[in-house]
Amino acid sequence: MGRQHFPTKEVITIPKVSIKHDESKNPVVILCVSLGYYCLLCKQNNLSGKDEKEFSYVLGSENGPEKWGEIHPEWALCKSGEMQSPIDLLDERRVAVGTHLGKLKRSYKPTNTTILNRGHDIMLRWVGGAGTIQINNTVYELKQCHWHSPSEHTFNGKRFALELHMVHESADKKVAVVGVTYTIGRPDTFLSELMDHIGPIVFTDNEERGVGILDPRHIKIGSRKYYRYVGSLTVPPCTENVVWTMVQKVRTVSREQVRLLRAAVKDESKTNARPIQPIKKHSVHLFRPTDAGSN
Repeated sequence: MGRQHFPTKEVITIPKVSIKHDESKNPVVILCVSLGYYCLLCKQNNLSGKDEKEFSYVLGSENGPEKWGEIHPEWALCKSGEMQSPIDLLDERRVAVGTHLGKLKRSYKPTNTTILNRGHDIMLRWVGGAGTIQINNTVYELKQCHWHSPSEHTFNGKRFALELHMVHESADKKVAVVGVTYTIGRPDTFLSELMDHIGPIVFTDNEERGVGILDPRHIKIGSRKYYRYVGSLTVPPCTENVVWTMVQKVRTVSREQVRLLRAAVKDESKTNARPIQPIKKHSVHLFRPTDAGSN
């Protein structure tokens, strides 16, 4: 895998992270400058809250995205894999219409959660059984969610301000991720529920704290249209055969919410988004309700 950079046209769509003087009196902004932000799943099918500091998102650095596949032998797929993520989600004219796909079957329920500052990301974990999704007759249980800024996946080359990953795992340890992208606009209601819990963990290091009962159904998806493809984890070890469901609708998040998450990044990159990977053996399908004869 050659060295990759974010295209200029993508970078300009990302909100600035610098704090203006007139915003410095905002307590939320003051809190955010010390947060740590990174990514997920640092060992194969490991959905726990372990801290991962062996790799970074700093392009050109000794442990940056171009070097992930060289850090450990078990991370080789990051360099040699044929179905790596994230990818650009192509124009509808260039994807296969997924007539065999159906409406995403979600069956979530409220349960206890914990929140963790792992130094490189803020992870919300469901610990009491938050329900499932069903894909191709396989049931995957919701384990945790986290955020990437800017978005990892792009739509026709366009990168958005934020991307949410809802990580699920089946009984035989297969992984399925539901992704939602966000552009700057009205605050995201689910993130608004978490703001009071992010502040107290600013200065913690890999300390998991209880949040209480949260309902994953409060994560708004708002569209039956989605892209489906088989890819990989977007962090080392870049394990493949991860089932991705990327919702087509782009939702909104406030600039302040993005700044809070962006300021959590401790490394010099100020992001936690892996560069777009080349499309090799990926087969991307698009599901639309009309394809299945529904409304």
